[in-house]
Amino acid sequence: MTVYTNPLIVQRADPYIYKHTDGYYYFTASVPAYNLIEIRRAKTLEGLAHAAPRTIWRKHESGPMSQLIWAPEIHYIDGKWFIYFAAAETTALDQNGMFQHRMFCIECDNADPMRSEDDWIEHGQVETGMDSFSLDATCFEANDKLYYVWAQKDPDIKGNSNLYIAEMENPWTLKTKPVMVSKPEFDWETIGFWVNEGPAVIHRNGRFFLTYSASATDEHYAMGMLSIPDDQDLLDASNWSKSKTPVFQSDMATHQYGPGHNSFTVGEDGQTDILVYHCRDYTEIKGDPLYDPNRHTKVQAFTWNADGTPNFGKPVPYNYD
Repeated sequence: MTVYTNPLIVQRADPYIYKHTDGYYYFTASVPAYNLIEIRRAKTLEGLAHAAPRTIWRKHESGPMSQLIWAPEIHYIDGKWFIYFAAAETTALDQNGMFQHRMFCIECDNADPMRSEDDWIEHGQVETGMDSFSLDATCFEANDKLYYVWAQKDPDIKGNSNLYIAEMENPWTLKTKPVMVSKPEFDWETIGFWVNEGPAVIHRNGRFFLTYSASATDEHYAMGMLSIPDDQDLLDASNWSKSKTPVFQSDMATHQYGPGHNSFTVGEDGQTDILVYHCRDYTEIKGDPLYDPNRHTKVQAFTWNADGTPNFGKPVPYNYD
C-alpha cells in the first residue's frame, strides 16, 4: 500500500480532491486568508504538494460573497465544472452567536477549469428554503438523480448545524425540500460546540456512506458516519443509520489532533480508496482556532471491514522532516 507524504499540503483546511477522467487530481481547500478560491492539479497525489495553485475566483468587495470564503469543493457534472463554497457578508456574529454564511455555486464550462478566472460564472446563493447559517455543501449522484448534502442551522434545534439532504433540479437549484438526516446528539458531537458539518459521500458495497465532522475545531473534532442501502429512498431520514461512536478521531500518541472535514478520492491505481482530511499536530492554540492556519491536508489509504463498512484506522503520523 502506498505511503504518502504527510502532511501532503500545509495550511490547507477543508481539503477536497477529485480525480478526473483526464488523469489529473484536482485539489481545492480553504486558504488561510479566506479570501479566494484556488485550484491545483497533478497526475499524482504526491504531485499536488508541489503543484502551482491557480486562483479562479476572488471574494467580492462587499455583499454576501465578501467575507470568510470557506470550504470550496470542485465537482464535474454533465460536462461542466462546479464549485460549491460558503461565504458571508460580514465577519460579525448574528444574534445567535453564529457566523452569517450562506452557500454559493460557481460554474466553468471550459474543459480546463484552471485556464482563467473569466471562465467561471456565478450562480449566486443555493437557496434551501431556510434563511440561516449554512455551509459545507457537497453533491453526489444516485439512480440518475443529483443530490445535495450540507450543514445548516435550525433556530429551533440546539446547536450550530445539522445535516440535510435534498434532490437537485440542477447543480445550483434544489428540487425538493431539505430533509434532516443528522443533528448533534451524542457526547462526542457536542464538545465545545454542537456541530454536524463537513459531509462527504462514498458509495461502496451496496450502500452510501455519509461521513461528517462534529464538535469544536480543536482536538475534539472527530468524524462520524451515517449509512443507507442504495436501494432505499435517500430522502427518508428513517432509512439512514447513524454510528453512535466516532469513526475517525484524534490520536494523542502520535500528536494528530482534530482530524476531520474529509473528502474521498481514489489512489493512482484506480482502486485504493483514499481518505482526505485536515489535522493539527498541537493542541495549544492561541486565540480562536478558526484563525489558526495550521490545519494541514493529509491523505491516507483505508480499507473495508467484513461487514462492508469502511475502516479508516487512525490518523497517520507526520512523516516529513
